[in-house]
Amino acid sequence: MKTDYPRYIISFSVLLLLTWILSCSGRPGKKSVAGIQPATVLNEEVSSKLIKIISPDENAGFKLHDPLKVVLSLEDKKKVPDSVAVYFNGTAVTTIKSEPWEYSIPSMFTITTGRKSLKVTAFKGGKPQNTIIRFIIIFSDVIPAKNGYKVIHTYLHNRDAFTQGLVYDNGELYEGTGQETGSTLREVELETGKVIRQHNLDNSLFGEGITLYHDRIYQVTWQNKVGFVYNKSDFKLINKIYYPTQGWGLTTMDDKIVMSDGTNILYFFEPEMFTVVSRIEVYDNEKKVDQLNELEYINGEIWANIWMTDLIARIDPVSGKVLAYIDLNGILPKSDRNEETDVLNGIAYDKIGKKIFVTGKRWPKLFEIKVIE
Repeated sequence: MKTDYPRYIISFSVLLLLTWILSCSGRPGKKSVAGIQPATVLNEEVSSKLIKIISPDENAGFKLHDPLKVVLSLEDKKKVPDSVAVYFNGTAVTTIKSEPWEYSIPSMFTITTGRKSLKVTAFKGGKPQNTIIRFIIIFSDVIPAKNGYKVIHTYLHNRDAFTQGLVYDNGELYEGTGQETGSTLREVELETGKVIRQHNLDNSLFGEGITLYHDRIYQVTWQNKVGFVYNKSDFKLINKIYYPTQGWGLTTMDDKIVMSDGTNILYFFEPEMFTVVSRIEVYDNEKKVDQLNELEYINGEIWANIWMTDLIARIDPVSGKVLAYIDLNGILPKSDRNEETDVLNGIAYDKIGKKIFVTGKRWPKLFEIKVIE
């Protein structure tokens, strides 16, 4: 049954309710009513900024093994933090608890090149007040040497091969080629350039670098984020591998497989599960060195073709710095070039004979070279 109450009774009831809230709380809105919790009011002191970074500047440059001085300042001298935590590239470095609000991060932290994060967090009353993140760049501490070359021997090479990966093993060359509808894995006779065996990739795939790990050949693709593992003896597919970036070059370094993706980053994979275990950013003394392409591990260094150039970068795999550039300008004579001749790409190393081989995409020749330092 519907019941109509007089308006004055309703108004009086509302007045009594408001009086009860005010008498119990002293301030309206603080008391929970009918299970509804009051909104949280932020403490002004907790939400205020306490510190700022004076130095280093954003994207400031440093050299490998340089100490990194961090200078902070209080936003308001009347609001002093209990402490300030300092982090470098995700690692806790120190805690500053009083003036001077500065600290020199030791050189033991600046041991790899690349873009690194600097984070400082101010605390007050056991709570973080404000956090500032700034990025700095660590460059190489050496000027790269400039290396030349001498051609020791010239071999025939299949001009149709759009060379993306090159491996030498026990007298034979293994070559990965690219292009849609034309990507392959090949075993090639060094002396003649004759293709002994060939496995064709699906037409939807653009083949890229290859490397040899024990008795298995790894091959990646450009933009499909999938690669393949084959038996070296018969090119039988063993497994597929997956990765989150583009695939460019591959090489094997001890028990890791190293991959480039066209940037200045090299990724180190555990071969069995093909998971990334570490990475380095490649820099020389002035800039990042990107467009790293085909790779080869030679005498403790990673050598990388730099796409669209005649340069090979010799990279320290521990720090990421470029030790030297090999300039192969003019190695393929103009008489051997045509409109389909593409860029230098392909490095292979004979560990036993200490021989270095290089070629390019759709080059009619492959060269054994000696590096002139």
